[in-house]
Amino acid sequence: MPAVQRRGLRGRAAPEAGHRRRPAHRLHPGRRIRRRGGPGQPVRSASGPSGGVRAVELTPGSSGHRPRAPGRARLVAVATGPDDLTDARLRDLDAVADAVEIRADLAGDPDPGRLRKHFTGALTYSLRTQAHGGGHGRDTAERRTRLLRAADHYDTVELEWPDDLTQPELLAAVPAGRRRVAWHGVLADHRDTDCHTALRELFAALRAVPAALYLLAPRGAHGGYGVSAAPRLLAGLGREDVTAYTSGTAGVWTRVLAPWLGAPVVFGRASGPGPDGMPGMDQLVTDYGLPALSGLSGLFGIVGRDCGRSLAPRLYNAALRALGLPALYLPFPADDLAPLWREAVGFGDSSGLPVRGLTVTAPHKESALELADVASPTALRCGAANLMWPEDGRWRADTTDTVGALHALTRAGVRPAGLRAAVVGCGGAGRAAALALLTAGAEVTLVNRGHARGRDASRRIRVPYVPLSAFDPAGYGVLVHATPLVEPPPVSLATADPGAVVLEMAYRDPPTPLVEAARARGLLGIDGREVLLVEIREQFRMLTGHRVPSFVPLGALCGAPEASRRPSRPPVSRRAHSAVPRRGGGSHRHEVPDKTSGSPLGRRYAP
Repeated sequence: MPAVQRRGLRGRAAPEAGHRRRPAHRLHPGRRIRRRGGPGQPVRSASGPSGGVRAVELTPGSSGHRPRAPGRARLVAVATGPDDLTDARLRDLDAVADAVEIRADLAGDPDPGRLRKHFTGALTYSLRTQAHGGGHGRDTAERRTRLLRAADHYDTVELEWPDDLTQPELLAAVPAGRRRVAWHGVLADHRDTDCHTALRELFAALRAVPAALYLLAPRGAHGGYGVSAAPRLLAGLGREDVTAYTSGTAGVWTRVLAPWLGAPVVFGRASGPGPDGMPGMDQLVTDYGLPALSGLSGLFGIVGRDCGRSLAPRLYNAALRALGLPALYLPFPADDLAPLWREAVGFGDSSGLPVRGLTVTAPHKESALELADVASPTALRCGAANLMWPEDGRWRADTTDTVGALHALTRAGVRPAGLRAAVVGCGGAGRAAALALLTAGAEVTLVNRGHARGRDASRRIRVPYVPLSAFDPAGYGVLVHATPLVEPPPVSLATADPGAVVLEMAYRDPPTPLVEAARARGLLGIDGREVLLVEIREQFRMLTGHRVPSFVPLGALCGAPEASRRPSRPPVSRRAHSAVPRRGGGSHRHEVPDKTSGSPLGRRYAP
């Protein structure tokens, strides 16, 4: 009889599928999101009365389709190195995790007795081979020895399909109740491949061997095709002994969403997010409210090349939970927006969890405008959008980068009217910031490294352009940095005026070197997290029709700078307001102030 059976596990739930009591988490009342349509006609301008955009209508009612009832998921902390298994770290994990998984191919074989001394939950052992994306080599005899030894001390042991399941000795040592049958592999990542069907056929093969839990983790590419196969499988099975997700950075959203689709467990890296797309344990709790599972009937998300560590999910989900809205905001990393957008929208429509809106980051803002059926005049003039949502059968696009830049300045006591302003960076965020400053009465100059993009933005926004190599910050009252290059800063502040204000559109923790350099010189440096807070509030209102509740501490959640760093008075203008060139008119004459947000660039669309 294996040692673990002789000990009786002291009443522990054997598999990861077992339940472990934790402090109760608040569950909010569910509301139903009324569905609207999908993509349709070519992009065209839309404008309407002031007051903002209401992309979806959230009404009280049932929580919509979801295979499992509201409750809680079981959190499995995955240890991938010795630092994850110190006594102190194990005690920290004991306060939040239901189980700890030892990735022995990466962390070695720690003493199970020591682990149990400091962690009272279940222990899982996995020795993942290179064929399954792990670190263990080809020594099958040594691997079998380690698995057999683990069977005597761990609550759950992972066996890989198909090789481990052909070994009677392993099957006898690891009974079905403590067995996790797993497949980690590659599905063809191409638009013509039916990845969902392929994954269902794989599961049919896996379930031929009895197990407490089945794990399927296709490795996904960043292109977007096939990334939704794993969540489609879960949504269609309706079983509570299966978990599936797409491995790799493109699949982070599939990992987070899995427990709402019926998976009994969710995995988080003990030491923080990893390169395989696994979120950190702290992220699962802080950003997504796990282990609590409330009703869910719609999805929001952020799309970008590197958005897995964005603060947006933490802020959006905190507001959604506070309002009791049955929606979840997820990160959708992608190299190409169009395939990911089609995959996510297609999954949402087929699963009953429609995508209600997306925020878009670089480098996809121009693609977002191209994919939309209808766009705001502001987004059309900027040539980029950072917000997409379906309404009345069409996908709409707008940008809140204008609001973010202008309100971050005004919140800090800076009035741009009459000031000379330089915007470094001519991407979507830079063009939007330039348009916002121009509309507010500033004299704007665009600065860019690449001449072609700089000249194009100059023609589009109708302001002067200066190559970065020839730019001198002297004489400018406002300096806006709107490129993703934060280290080293693309602009030196050595000649900046003593009263200049530096606005950083990107955010980092700690602040970017440009913000630190500005503050070191005694200049007002506005951190990108201030821009983030403004945009989150505006986007949330536009996508949900609700304001972020005042009691939700967005600033504290993202570590925004203290208000004491803001100046008591604005910098002095170097030129009279009358000298500032006026914004062009034309097709943009229908733009009107947004009385709800106070921004001159906010929009509401008529149906």
